[in-house]
Amino acid sequence: MTIPLPTKPLLKQRLWIWLLWLAGFYSVWLFLVAGLGYWSTAAAHWPMAVAMAFGSYAAGSTPMGGGTVGFPVLVLLFELPASLGRDFSFAIQSIGMTSASIFILARRQPLAWATLKGAMLGALFGTPLGIFFIAPYIPELWIKLLFAVVWASFGLLHLFRLNEIAGHSGMTDFDERWDFKLGLWIGALAGATVAAVTGVGIDMVLYTALVLICRADLKIAIPTSVVIMAFTSVLGILVKTVSGQGLAPGVFENWLAAAPIVAIGAPLGVFIVAKIGRKPTLLVVATLCVGQFIWTLYSEQQRLGIDGMLWALLAVTACLVGFELLRRWGALLVGERTARAQAKALAEQG
Repeated sequence: MTIPLPTKPLLKQRLWIWLLWLAGFYSVWLFLVAGLGYWSTAAAHWPMAVAMAFGSYAAGSTPMGGGTVGFPVLVLLFELPASLGRDFSFAIQSIGMTSASIFILARRQPLAWATLKGAMLGALFGTPLGIFFIAPYIPELWIKLLFAVVWASFGLLHLFRLNEIAGHSGMTDFDERWDFKLGLWIGALAGATVAAVTGVGIDMVLYTALVLICRADLKIAIPTSVVIMAFTSVLGILVKTVSGQGLAPGVFENWLAAAPIVAIGAPLGVFIVAKIGRKPTLLVVATLCVGQFIWTLYSEQQRLGIDGMLWALLAVTACLVGFELLRRWGALLVGERTARAQAKALAEQG
């Protein structure tokens, strides 16, 4: 069964909720920079604000969080520790992706609710476990490589399959319990691994499952991915703060400069992409994802050596094979679902 997209909003939009959120956030930010004297700190980190102007737009208009730009800028361009890139991704997405999520919910945009609820529950348990028991033991170089490999494979998927992915309409509804279990596994595994280690990625994993298995329309899959990344980012920051782990040095300063940009930039991406379409933005971001992989291999060639670079390429290939297997599985499930629906219809007619 394929659930069609509504042709017009079924419920009245409540954008005043998003405006209220913005008023609250900017009041807090102004208190920090004006009341507590952090204006010079924010101004000194203006390059991150400039970088996140594009990053926040990508966060709202694609299934890739703002950390997709923030992580490589800090780690590859500014040559700062990968752990800083991870913590900054959590911190900045807690504002940008949350702002975009409130905007999406206020506009009553369609979401894959059953899968999203499962993913949120899975992330609630998986992300803290990953932060405590996996992320602390991953070397800095491996964090860089994990980010580079996952994003490169994701970019290549879109460069090769974008027309097919963008051609989906509605979403195949297999069974609400099945969709919930799918989200639960994704939230638990992706939260404990890629999100806990790099600060981003659970949105991309959920999105991939929605478009390859459920054949979800981008207008459903991308907003759903934005909401799960917002939830995971806020959770990650809370876990790190409450547990006493704290954030890497430099996160607050960069966050202070970029936060007022992403608070409006990510929702702006949600709005603009609805007018111009998602394909152009996805193509640009996909190309950047592949470019950062090449950049990572070049900058780390001495530590990686030929063997390390070959292993990285093999990892990208393995991810692409995995994507193709998910795509074929989705085609099989959709075919079985359609055949059962047709058989039921014929039986009822007979």
